[in-house]
Amino acid sequence: MAASLLGAEVKGLKVEKVLVEEKLAIDKEYYVGVIIDPSMNARCPVIMFSTEGGVEIESVPAEKIAQINIDVLRGFRLYDAYNLAVQLQVPTKFLPAIGQAIMGLYQTFKNYNCRIAEINPLVLTKDGKLIAGDCRIAIDDSSVFRHPEFGIEVAREAPTPPTELDKIAWWIEEGDLRGTCYIAQMVTEIKGPDYVGYHGLGGGGAILGVDALTREGLKIANYADTSGNPPAAKVYRAAKVIFSQPGIEAYFLGGFMYANQEQWHHAHGIVKALREELPKRPGFPCVLLLCGNTEEESLKILHEGTKGLPGRIEIYGGDKVYETEFLAKRVRALIMEYRKERGK
Repeated sequence: MAASLLGAEVKGLKVEKVLVEEKLAIDKEYYVGVIIDPSMNARCPVIMFSTEGGVEIESVPAEKIAQINIDVLRGFRLYDAYNLAVQLQVPTKFLPAIGQAIMGLYQTFKNYNCRIAEINPLVLTKDGKLIAGDCRIAIDDSSVFRHPEFGIEVAREAPTPPTELDKIAWWIEEGDLRGTCYIAQMVTEIKGPDYVGYHGLGGGGAILGVDALTREGLKIANYADTSGNPPAAKVYRAAKVIFSQPGIEAYFLGGFMYANQEQWHHAHGIVKALREELPKRPGFPCVLLLCGNTEEESLKILHEGTKGLPGRIEIYGGDKVYETEFLAKRVRALIMEYRKERGK
């Protein structure tokens, strides 16, 4: 079975590894987890233990969960681990093994700078062995550099391995912490028409643009977000990464929000990118929506900076911020003109 999966393609991604696990003869399932509680009353690691493993801990009744807030100066001792198990009346003969499992998970959490570490389920087999049936950890993004042994190239949670474009985008972010440069490649290879390079501002507002494009029958080659007041240089690099995708038929700046960041940084960065990219692809469609703080000045920069460029450029401000369908239709219309011009 595993051999047949290796090398197969699933949802556009090649299967490179298959995890094969031993089937366990389960007698009882426990849960052990360590998280960071950021609330004002805690602000510390919290260890949780439950006799109801194998299910989401959020669905377990409170009376079946024992937990302890960790004083990082005092530390966590083995007898603290035993006390958690005793609170839930774990049979005495299993206390040493369960205590060691709880203690070991906490040490892992601490040694690897985790945000969360959990064993679910912690399995007690029918022959009396205690086995970590499934375990997951999430490392704090800021401490990934301390752990090269994991080979993490992009310190962001993602459902798939990073593409080369994702890695380049991360290098931009890593090299300049002012504002955000988030780019995720949606397809590793563009096959067919209707793909748009998408450059959003602000997560929620940007998704409105994605939805509108999808309803118009268009597809996004990437999702990008440059919010949090990044400098022009960072916006420029993000736009260049978006343009680097072979096969895209348009560039759409989806500023679907009245941002309080100074938008002239975006205007300057985008103008520089367009002035470099559009001469290489005459007639290329670009729909730009930018509004909010310094909107008037920013739109002026866009209009003057793109004057005379050989592209199909349409620039909109705050009066169109809610008109997602209109803007998606403009992207579609410009793409059709672009194809016709190229005889496609």
